Amino acid sequence: MNAADANDPLIRQLREQLSDNDVRIVETVNARLKLVARLKRVKEERGIDFLDPAREEWMLQYLTRANRGPLSAEGLREIYTELLDLTKREVQRSDEP
Repeated sequence: MNAADANDPLIRQLREQLSDNDVRIVETVNARLKLVARLKRVKEERGIDFLDPAREEWMLQYLTRANRGPLSAEGLREIYTELLDLTKREVQRSDEP
């Protein structure tokens, strides 16, 4: 951050709002990871496959319809696909001894 940025109250305010949003994103991802880990345990107890590509595709279509922008459909697909991949990796890590 340069000195001009630090002295501009609007820039400071916008950065604070961005930081607040970023914290909420991290909290939401952590909450999602906990839910997915719980879902995985329940599905394993019931003998159901954890991964469900049809559900993942349905969810992506649902989110695409719910998205009001400015995030593009392509951007949403990129973020959600990465989130799914990350979620699977993190849940797998939490299962490791």
